[in-house]
Amino acid sequence: MDKKRKINSKKKKNNMKNIDYGLLCVIFLLLFVGIIMVYSSSSYYALYEKNSPEYFFFKEILWTGVGICAMLFTMAIDYHYYKKITGQMFIITLIFLVLVLFIGAEVNGARRWIRLGPLSFQPSELAKYVLVIYLAKQLDRKNSNINKFFKGVVLYLGISAVFAGLVLLEKNLSITAIIMIVAVIMVFVGGAKVSHLLPIFPAGLLAGVALIFVAPYRLKRLTSFMNPWADPSGDSYQLIQSIYALGSGGLFGVGLGNSRQKALFMPEPHNDFIFAILGEEFGFIGCILVILLFMYLIYKGVYVAVKAKDNYGFLLATGIVSIISIQAVINIAVVSGSMPVTGVPLPLISYGGTSLVINLLALGILLNISRQSKNAK
Repeated sequence: MDKKRKINSKKKKNNMKNIDYGLLCVIFLLLFVGIIMVYSSSSYYALYEKNSPEYFFFKEILWTGVGICAMLFTMAIDYHYYKKITGQMFIITLIFLVLVLFIGAEVNGARRWIRLGPLSFQPSELAKYVLVIYLAKQLDRKNSNINKFFKGVVLYLGISAVFAGLVLLEKNLSITAIIMIVAVIMVFVGGAKVSHLLPIFPAGLLAGVALIFVAPYRLKRLTSFMNPWADPSGDSYQLIQSIYALGSGGLFGVGLGNSRQKALFMPEPHNDFIFAILGEEFGFIGCILVILLFMYLIYKGVYVAVKAKDNYGFLLATGIVSIISIQAVINIAVVSGSMPVTGVPLPLISYGGTSLVINLLALGILLNISRQSKNAK
């Protein structure tokens, strides 16, 4: 008996030694691009605002180090462990989402950050992944009722809407939309009937239109997107500067560090519009290479999901990849003027400690799922 246990333990350890090096490499490549672009895009702004061109660069280096340690930590933990603490994670996240509405720092009319001395924490970044973990556990149950409309689809999307509603109160429509889109994806891959999901799309579209029209600033963003040149120095200013940056880059770019738009023309160029500076400095070729890196990351994530050894791993991997891919698509679409301006950072590249660390935590979970895949040897 003891001999069998030792053999099983040895097999488990061997399975946990396998790492998807392709996935790991693309993560590090995107982090490298992020560090370089944060330094390049933020230098003028940092010098003007903080009296040091390296201010945001050093902070990004610090958070990248913390994020890599976090990723290695979750990569070493069996992903089934999260089933045991899902309830606690769900409650803690709800508390944070409520707290930020009362004690959160107000920036540009929105309360999204909880200040902890020199640090800040954005609960909505955590909420996306905690919801994925919660839905993965619930949909993996034998009695999930996912093939039923009210006891399954409506119930799970209703719980997701609680998270989304609290994020919406922070005046963060983009993350609200991402939460609900990811929830629909997970419910679909979890076994919901297509006929049960069809009514969700017109309802979601109507809700989105209503939310735009009830908030004047959202309506202004939509109208400025439809005709950005009508108000070039007002609501359309950031989008127009982004178009200038991408257009100036041409095929090969103006060279690393030579962007003109980052010289106080583009507001906070190291944040949501960092892809525009990347396009200006590295041109169309640089943009395509970064897009290809994201496509490879998504491909590897889907591969991990398909090869997951159980349904829980499949659902968990699907949710994590969905968040990364949807955020990347929205960010690039906004920067290129393909959709209205909204505040979604480019994963692993845009400046931001909370987003970076939590994304790397989630990618660590994805790597752990890959270490226990069906074809692990």
